[in-house]
Amino acid sequence: MEEVEVLLELAEEDRESLEEATERLELLAKDVRKWELEQLFAEPEDASNAFVSINAGAGGTEAQDWAEMLLRMYLRWAEGRGFKTEVVDLLPGEEAGIKSVTFLVKGDYAYGYLKGEAGVHRLVRISPFDASRRRHTSFASVSVFPETPEDVVIEIRDSDLKIETFRSSGPGGQHVNKTESAVRITHLPTGIVVQCQNERSQHQNRAMALKILKAQLYDLEMQKRAKQREEIYKNQKEIAWGSQIRSYVLHPYKLVKDHRTGLERGDAERVLDGDLDPFIEAYLFEGGATA
Repeated sequence: MEEVEVLLELAEEDRESLEEATERLELLAKDVRKWELEQLFAEPEDASNAFVSINAGAGGTEAQDWAEMLLRMYLRWAEGRGFKTEVVDLLPGEEAGIKSVTFLVKGDYAYGYLKGEAGVHRLVRISPFDASRRRHTSFASVSVFPETPEDVVIEIRDSDLKIETFRSSGPGGQHVNKTESAVRITHLPTGIVVQCQNERSQHQNRAMALKILKAQLYDLEMQKRAKQREEIYKNQKEIAWGSQIRSYVLHPYKLVKDHRTGLERGDAERVLDGDLDPFIEAYLFEGGATA
């Protein structure tokens, strides 16, 4: 701020100083906005990395294509923030799109920013898969879990686990496709099922699947300790009409609307390209961070 004040004094005689002062003010405003957001992250897990899972709803290829569009949207948002991402499990659709995907977002407060994205997302568009060019509505659900901190111990007994191996169904090298390197783990007491097939070996897939399981069990434990965090799950309803948290309309008009905050944006393509900050910030500033 002091540098900006000096530049403004110089600006009376030097136009370049005025332009530099304007640029620095814009950067300062972004830094202040970021600081304000991070003050809303009251829970210790808000600073964690985040596991994000996307599952296509009913509707076959339409819903699976929508799930892949959401994956692209979140990966581009993360890239724009300087976060690193790693796809740990992906089940492709038969014709196009994906049935489900789980990926890890690494960065400061990744979970804090993304936790409000949990819920059902609805798409309305002219289907590229319909020869009659009819309008279709598709649904996909998003779940978000904090990565378990290194200093948190989650006890998992071997007797509580059902571990299965299978061949990877995604693209990969000869070894990946010909051996049962993919791993699926069912936690019998809770019924949680996780799987990983994107690592190079069964051992690596098992380790990552256990990591995802620990993250989900940690999240469940946090819910028990703090009932106010039920906001994470209350939107996890049936992937169908009336339960969506956000709608993305591409036809007959273009609009993205968040049904919790009322925020609307007409530039739907820009949102789908990863411009999610207005929606994330609106949710956080309107109480979602401390709900």
